[in-house]
Order: sequence, then C-alpha cells, then structure tokens
Amino acid sequence: MSVIINSVDRALDILIYLYNEGKETSITKMSEDLKIYKSTVYRTLATLEAKNFVAKNPETEKYSLGTKLFIIGTSIGERMGIQKIIKPFAKQLHEEFNETVNISILERNDMDIYRSVIIHKEENNQILRFNSEVGSRNDCHCAAVGKCLLEFSDHIDLSIYEDHPMIKYTERTITTLDGLKAELEMVRQNGYAMDDEERELGLTCLGAPIIKNKKYAVAAISLSGPTFRIKDETFAYKIQRLCEIAKEISKNMD
Repeated sequence: MSVIINSVDRALDILIYLYNEGKETSITKMSEDLKIYKSTVYRTLATLEAKNFVAKNPETEKYSLGTKLFIIGTSIGERMGIQKIIKPFAKQLHEEFNETVNISILERNDMDIYRSVIIHKEENNQILRFNSEVGSRNDCHCAAVGKCLLEFSDHIDLSIYEDHPMIKYTERTITTLDGLKAELEMVRQNGYAMDDEERELGLTCLGAPIIKNKKYAVAAISLSGPTFRIKDETFAYKIQRLCEIAKEISKNMD
C-alpha cells in the first residue's frame, strides 16, 4: 500500500494544473477548480515560489510555472525537444568561430536576484578559454546573456536592485540602477548585448536574445572568449552572425 503525503500531493496537483492551464492563473480560480481551500493554495504557492517552481506576476497577482522546472527539465531535454532545437545552431556558431557558445535562461533566486543559468554549452578547444559548466549561474547585470534576458523577458522588476546592490567584479562592472537602465536601452536598440570584461578581466562575451512567438525572450545565446580573440578584425561579423543565429533559433521556437 502506497503512502501519500497530502502536502506533496497538493503541490504536485497545483504544478500539473498550471501546466495544463498554460497561462497565469489566480489563487481563487485554482482553489475553485482544484477544490482546495484558498489559504492552502496560498501557502503551497508561497513554498513553490520560494524554490522557483512557480512565479508570481506582481502586476496581476497571478501564478505560472517557474524557471526551476525548466532547469530540471533540461536533464531530459531530448524528450522535451529543446535540445533538438538549440544544439544544431549552437554547434554551427561554435564551429564557425571556435569559441565557447552558451545558451542560458533567466532565474530569480531565493534572494530575489536575477541570474542567468547555462542550459547548453559548446566549448572551444583552444588553449585560452574560460570555463563555465551547464547549470552555472551568473549575475545578470554583468553578463551579456543576462542583459538580454533582463531587457527582453516578461515581468522584469529592476527595482530589486535598490535593495540588492550589484556586485562589482571589475572596474568595468555596472553597479548603479541608472547605469543598468541605460545599458539595457542600448541592448534594446542594438538587439544584442556585450560583457566587456565586466565579469572577468580579459574575457569578452556577446549575447543575443532568443524570442518566442515574437514576444518575449525565453533564453539567450552567447559567444565568449579572450578579449583579443573576440575583438579581432571579425568582431562586427561575430555580432552579425550571433544575431542571425539567435533569430533562427527564435523562428524554430514559435
């Protein structure tokens, strides 16, 4: 005879319900449809939100599935189809320039800090390279993919940086909210972002958003390597190709 833990059972019911709904849903509707007390739904959602299994839209007070499920899901990416979409394009960019290519998604952690999480990687085989493994997290304010995700994702609240100062990694790191807003405006205008030795001296990274359904970013792709290699005579062409590849992936995500 199997043993059912009621609190876990309710949490899973809510996750499955949100998956089936496929959109943001209110506590009241969940309570009515699942026939669970609103107070119980609220407490369960608060627990799931703390672990990033669900996300709350501060404007509508409604809930949807969170990034943690996507991160876990990448371990079975072939089944989900995401790896089949991403891998050929990431590999193409990697082979063209022989530099590290990463695909990252956005995560808002327990401390309310936005971070980018690597879900796929194509690593170069050159002597000088910078390692960051799948599952690694980086602060968004100083990462090319992070800036793309902050600018092009839905429901971004930059006011969190008023309570959580941006860490200064190098002399080039953006550490003010006004500075970040100005940088993100440039990202929107250009369609790509750059980490210009803001996370680590000697490392330059270019990033471009992956847009789903021509609306919001669901991920971002980056090309990174030593500054002297990235900023060589093909620098402008690297940016062009990165943006082209990002757009191709976006088309296949629709």
